[in-house]
Amino acid sequence: MSELEKEKDCVSLKEDKALFITLHLNAKLQPVDRGDIYEDSLGDLLEEIQLGYVDGGGTLLSKTGEVENCDVEIVLNRREDIDKLTEIVNAMRVPKGSSLQIQEGEDIAVGNLEGMAIYFNGTELPPEVYETCDINYAISEIESLLDDKGAMYSYWEGPEDTAVYFYGESFKEMEKAVQSFTGTYPLCEKCRIIQIA
Repeated sequence: MSELEKEKDCVSLKEDKALFITLHLNAKLQPVDRGDIYEDSLGDLLEEIQLGYVDGGGTLLSKTGEVENCDVEIVLNRREDIDKLTEIVNAMRVPKGSSLQIQEGEDIAVGNLEGMAIYFNGTELPPEVYETCDINYAISEIESLLDDKGAMYSYWEGPEDTAVYFYGESFKEMEKAVQSFTGTYPLCEKCRIIQIA
């Protein structure tokens, strides 16, 4: 058997033992945010400790174009490393309702964060509100009020609303922390604050 044939057999053997896993994220993340927050760092870590690698990802959109959830595709070198992968994913702080979906149909629940979406009304406020208020200022103030209770992960600009997504330990604590601002800043009038994880 030639060296090339031996190498091909070795690669096939590795692929046969590999386990294909989907990290299903109950998170409303734009593709670039999914990459920055989870995909790149998880891929780098898996390769560094020789556990496997990330093989891409995907995003599910609603009919309106808003992100519903997203996935990260993982190739794990050995089945016996599933527990280690679970530990790593939970340490990365993913939203509740996420899961590791294994190719044989087994699901492992992961996630410890709750999510808060603020939908800023983009059509029903007086024109002067849109002219004089700045959504970037609003986001900055909200993040400052959240402090260590949560952080902005992503956003979505829809036809009638602009949604900003925050994740942290507790939806109720995040909602309470921002009430003083959302109740007084003109751009926050008619905004909707809902739990998303």
